[in-house]
Amino acid sequence: MSGSEGVVARSANHLRELWGQGRPAFGVWSTLPDPTVAELVAAGPFDYVCVDLQHGEATFSELPRMLTAMRAAGRAPVVRVPWNDPVAIMRAIDTGAAAVVVPMVDDARQAAAAAAACRFPPTGTRSWGPMWGYVRPDGALPPAQQDAAVLCLVMVETVGAIEALDELVAVPGVDGVYIGPNDLALACGYGRGTYRDTPAVDELIQRVVDISRAAGLAVGLHCSDTAMAREWAARGATMLTAGQDTGLLAAAMTDAWADLRAPASASAPTAPSTPTDDEATR
Repeated sequence: MSGSEGVVARSANHLRELWGQGRPAFGVWSTLPDPTVAELVAAGPFDYVCVDLQHGEATFSELPRMLTAMRAAGRAPVVRVPWNDPVAIMRAIDTGAAAVVVPMVDDARQAAAAAAACRFPPTGTRSWGPMWGYVRPDGALPPAQQDAAVLCLVMVETVGAIEALDELVAVPGVDGVYIGPNDLALACGYGRGTYRDTPAVDELIQRVVDISRAAGLAVGLHCSDTAMAREWAARGATMLTAGQDTGLLAAAMTDAWADLRAPASASAPTAPSTPTDDEATR
C-alpha cells in the first residue's frame, strides 16, 4: 500500500485483512483525554484503539489532539461517537478516525443514515471539508478513496435493533455491528445480567453474532475481560474490545502493589553481608 493512502486507510485495512483471513481483531478502549495516554495506547500491540466520546472523558474538544498523538504512533483509531448524529459522525472522520462506532441504532433506516454520513455523494451525505488539507499529504484524499477506507459499525444494544436485525445487517454501507452487551441486557429486561450468569443474554449475543456473520459483516463485542474476548472470538465475534485504559492502569497498579507486599521468596537472593574488618583487609 502506498504511503499516500495515509494512516487512516492503513489502520482500517489492517482490520479488513484480519477479518478476511478469518482472524479476530483485539482492541483497547480509550477514555482518558490525554495525548500522552493516547500515544501510549496507540503504540501498543492491540489491533485497534477505540476513543469513546459517548461515555469516556474525551469530547470533540480533545479529539484532534488525541488523534494527532495516535498518528505519531502510526495509528488512526476507531471513534465511538456520542450519538447517531451525522454531524458527530462527519466530525470524527474529518478529524482522522479510521472507523466510527455509532450507538443506539434501532432499525435499518437509522443504520442507513449512519452509513450515509460516512461517505460522500453520490453514495452518501458526507460534507466535504478536509480538516487537515493544508497540513498532511493525506489530508484531502479523493472522495472515493476516503469512502473506501472508512468503516461504519453500528451498535446493536436495543430491543429495536434485535427486532430489526435481519434488515439492519443488510443495509449497504454498514461494514459491521458492535454489540453493547450491558445496554442490550438492560434494554431486553435482564438488568445487569451477563452471558455468564443469564442464559437469555448468552443467546441474544450469539444470535447477533450468527446473523451478522451470515450477512458478511464484522461483529464487534465489548468485553469485560480478556477471557470473555477469547471465548467470543472462538464463538464467532471478529472484533473484541478486551481492555480499557483506566482498567488496565488500575490493574497494573494493583498487581505492582501486590508484588511489593508479597512475602519474600525463600529462594530470593540475599543481600551481601558487610565484610568484617578482618575480611576487608585480606
